[in-house]
Amino acid sequence: MGIKVCKFGGTSMADGNVILTAAKIVEADSERKYVVVSAPGKRFGGDIKVTDLLYKCSDEADEGNTVAFEETFNKIRNRFTSIEAEVGKALGMKEALDEIEKSILQGAGRDYCASRGEYLAAKIMAAVLGVAFVDATEFVRFNADGTLCEETFDLAAKVLKQYDRAVIPGFYGLGADGKVKTFSRGGGDISGSIVARGVMASLYENWTDVSGFYACDPRIVNSPKCIPELSYHELRELSYMGANVLHSEAIFPVRNAGIPIRICNTFRPTDEGTYIVKMSTRDIRDNVVTGIAGKKDFTAISLEKSMMNSEVGFVGKVLSVIGKRGISFEHLPSGIDTMSLVIDNEYLKNGVLQEVVDEIKTLVHPDKIYVHENIALVATVGHGMAKNVGTSARLFKALSEAGINVIMIDQGSSEMNIIVGVENADCGACISAIYNEFFN
Repeated sequence: MGIKVCKFGGTSMADGNVILTAAKIVEADSERKYVVVSAPGKRFGGDIKVTDLLYKCSDEADEGNTVAFEETFNKIRNRFTSIEAEVGKALGMKEALDEIEKSILQGAGRDYCASRGEYLAAKIMAAVLGVAFVDATEFVRFNADGTLCEETFDLAAKVLKQYDRAVIPGFYGLGADGKVKTFSRGGGDISGSIVARGVMASLYENWTDVSGFYACDPRIVNSPKCIPELSYHELRELSYMGANVLHSEAIFPVRNAGIPIRICNTFRPTDEGTYIVKMSTRDIRDNVVTGIAGKKDFTAISLEKSMMNSEVGFVGKVLSVIGKRGISFEHLPSGIDTMSLVIDNEYLKNGVLQEVVDEIKTLVHPDKIYVHENIALVATVGHGMAKNVGTSARLFKALSEAGINVIMIDQGSSEMNIIVGVENADCGACISAIYNEFFN
């Protein structure tokens, strides 16, 4: 008999009735022994996620705006007391919320505040299932620089082996300063992966509101095909480029242990879903492309300089300009006399873009420098692409026929992805054109 770890996302914890549905899924399989949960998400269009309300509370508390804080916190209070009523159990929500409110106002910190949605949701799920609640601070550890500490996995194994079954809150752990620290948004997926690694699960099930990983965003292409299986590497590429079914970093804890992930739909539990494995067994003859994903709002800073290739340290000097500002780059396409930095627009606000351009000019004296703002990056991903002649030709033919101008091309060294830069406005049309070429 194996051990399965289930992680339920925000939509699967949105209200008491959905929580009861999630509990039935857990109880339907005796191998589902450990459950990780997110904070309650949206119940309907226009609703607000509990985590967003908690971040708002933190800001209002820091500003000393007690009237606004009380108004926002009452929304959180009403949300959890409603869940308590819907599940039909006395869960002590009032007392727990009173204590959380007091701690926030006493300066417990932004991460503590943001983590309380998961904390309370896990308390509720543990009570519904009648199993132990184990706080994530007992084993999830962060280094001083905010990265996950390696001792987390040994601690998880040591702590969780004491429980036959348990519910654990996702999204947070304990920082190097001994205070609650959160992952980046969506980090509950990483928490589930940590638990799966700690107990050496046979399967990590990630329960959400979609029936698996689609070949592209269903908001762009109507009813795209569901991918039955993909590799960790393919998932990483697609998630990073905007396919938000699973956090892109969630694969790392399970990958080394060879634990497969299954994406499942809480609202359609009998659907097969998508399996994420070390190496896909999918027949690439069926389709050389696994999926297409895109992200908007990037800037390309392009340089031209004769004999750039013979100038020792040229690229290092350029990268030092953004490095000292804490700016990371997404891609670095280059030629013998050219190179481009592709950077998320978020890093270049409030005059930073001009500062970067001016310093590059001063430092390396390029012959020409161009800036192209508001670019979308679209990635076409698949292990089969490297083994099939003509894949690139088909892709660019499809874009040409759709009248889409390609600003930039970058192909990974693994030859399992081709990334094109297009105007933001062309992102959806670009994804549609590539999907239609390879899937229709």
